[in-house]
Amino acid sequence: MRFQIIHESRGRVRLRAVQVTMSMEQADILEAWLLALPEVDQVTVHERICGVIIVFHGSREALYKKLAGFSYPLAAPKVQIASSQSRAMNRAYKEKLVFQVLRHYLKKLYLPLPVRRVLNTCHALPRIGRAVKTLLQGKLTVDVLDGAALGVSLLTGDFSTAGSVRFLLKLGETIDEWTHKKSVDDLAKSMSLQVDQVWQLTDDGTQMLVPLEQVRSGDRIVVHTGHVLPLDGILEDGDVMLNQASLTGESVPVAKRPGSAVYAGSVAEEGNCVVRVTGALGENRYDRIVRMIEESEKLKSGAEKRAYDLADRLVPWCLGGSLLTWLLTGNATRAVSVLMVDFSCALKLSMPLSVLSAMREAGRHKITVKGGKFLEKLSEADTVIFDKTGTLTHACPTVQCVVPFNGQDEQEMLRVAACLEEHFPHSVANAVVRAAEERGLYHHEMHSEPEYVVAHGIATKIGGERAIIGSRHFVFEDEGVAIRPEDQARFDALDSGCSWLYLAIGGVLSAAIGILDPLRPEAAEIITLLHEAGIGKTVMLTGDSRNTAAAIAGELGLDDFHAEVLPEDKARYIQDEQAHNRTVVMIGDGINDAPALSLADVGIAIGSGATIAREVADITIAAEDLRELVLLRRLSEKLMRRIGRNYRFVMGFNSVLIALGAFGLLSPATSALLHNSSTLLLSMDCLTDLLTE
Repeated sequence: MRFQIIHESRGRVRLRAVQVTMSMEQADILEAWLLALPEVDQVTVHERICGVIIVFHGSREALYKKLAGFSYPLAAPKVQIASSQSRAMNRAYKEKLVFQVLRHYLKKLYLPLPVRRVLNTCHALPRIGRAVKTLLQGKLTVDVLDGAALGVSLLTGDFSTAGSVRFLLKLGETIDEWTHKKSVDDLAKSMSLQVDQVWQLTDDGTQMLVPLEQVRSGDRIVVHTGHVLPLDGILEDGDVMLNQASLTGESVPVAKRPGSAVYAGSVAEEGNCVVRVTGALGENRYDRIVRMIEESEKLKSGAEKRAYDLADRLVPWCLGGSLLTWLLTGNATRAVSVLMVDFSCALKLSMPLSVLSAMREAGRHKITVKGGKFLEKLSEADTVIFDKTGTLTHACPTVQCVVPFNGQDEQEMLRVAACLEEHFPHSVANAVVRAAEERGLYHHEMHSEPEYVVAHGIATKIGGERAIIGSRHFVFEDEGVAIRPEDQARFDALDSGCSWLYLAIGGVLSAAIGILDPLRPEAAEIITLLHEAGIGKTVMLTGDSRNTAAAIAGELGLDDFHAEVLPEDKARYIQDEQAHNRTVVMIGDGINDAPALSLADVGIAIGSGATIAREVADITIAAEDLRELVLLRRLSEKLMRRIGRNYRFVMGFNSVLIALGAFGLLSPATSALLHNSSTLLLSMDCLTDLLTE
């Protein structure tokens, strides 16, 4: 495809696609395709003028070469568009605003005065009716203020003021609605879960890992414990407990049996199942995220709720001030000027917009925040608790050695271990699978349905014998696995510097797999930075041995640590801290961290960890750098400062407008214009980045 270069500068280029017209679908495809390029940082596509603005890094020539090879038919199957509605929504609101302004001024220019008066009266009646209906319901809201202002203007014969006020109210509502919907849409895009691959069940009963975009309606997919269901479907085989918190907000798992409908975004907490897909990859999950953002009460921070309550409580005072102005001055125009100013619009719009903007800004740093409540709690946090494996340690642990026992072959034992571990998402499991691949140990399924025992390991059957792999506690204490006497000496000599996975077949230890779990290079620095940011207590909870945990805690400068803990121990520790009035942040990545993540005031999951951990957590950060925690803390503190500043501005500025209107220094139309303009400007300020302030 050909593009014309309109303007070039360092790291930025403006192009025009050489085509007569560009549809909104084509614009979405081009934008998604460009954003998927590693060298592209930001893209804006203007479909009306076929324009493209690209912010990039790296070689300009390499970018142009890729653009030359672009075509819509080839790109469409390879890209995932979160929603096709965004561009249409923006166009619709732009056109709506333009037509509102044109209609208003064309009427003033070309329609006779009597006709304008009739139209203004007809257009004002619905708002007056809404105000009366609200009053009859025993409520005093901003609708009552608006209806009263229009009613008084019409009763006093001031039809021009009534028309101007109605126009400004309508214009303000349209802008407010557009701003809020666009913020929700941008945030939903950043929160949409991108599942790249899925286990597909073939006709001969084997499982194949395939790209998600290849799955079609009618295909069967296998969902294992801890995995997310990426598509809607009907449960065909298996009993499973699904966590549907991302859809319903209810964290209690729901039992699903064959024949039940299941939905994208649910997570299998217990059990594995086969699902026949009824909805191919599309917008279903995106739409649910939008509804969750718009409807879930948990997204509202305490500051937002206080602002909403205050806005509603101030309405009677505005009405009383207007009535008092009329009683003291006998001037209806002054009374209407007071009515045109209310605190509700600015408070109810600026607070959520500030939160949505902060969440969107976090998204640009690969951080997903599910609600303002969690940013507010993060700004108040004084205790941070870390899991060890995959959190404080590197996200990619490696297999250092495989020690066979019971006369088994080293290569065969690693192959068996990888066959079991590949079904369960955890950094250690990934390390085993990767080690087998590096040694060329490819395998077919050799076992029955695997069972994941949370925080312990995996159990299944191979050749009729029970096979298990997992922690020392699980293998030797829970399962009672024996070690042959002739293997005891080699077992006792295992390197204490490694973390060990134990594989047993038929009740006898068959292999030990040594995992080296190096600390993240920034781990020690992040503990120091968190202390400097006001965090009073940092703690590590791990299932590792006490000696290993003590060495890591000392190296990192942690305030406390607890070793050999189970998931319920982590949850209990968090409850104890909360009982002492501490605000707790929990950071983890595994299925075993899910109970603690859900109990903490703020649960933060590592993006490379288990799906259920990300779903249960309140915030998800990328795995690249733990310094994102400090960035989050700064963002949350700046958000709370912005909310406080906005509150003071709304109260102060609108109080001044009310006073000026009461003294006759502002007309009703001017009061409405200044009030709506200040609300709009405040909303635009709320959408600016916090971290650059």
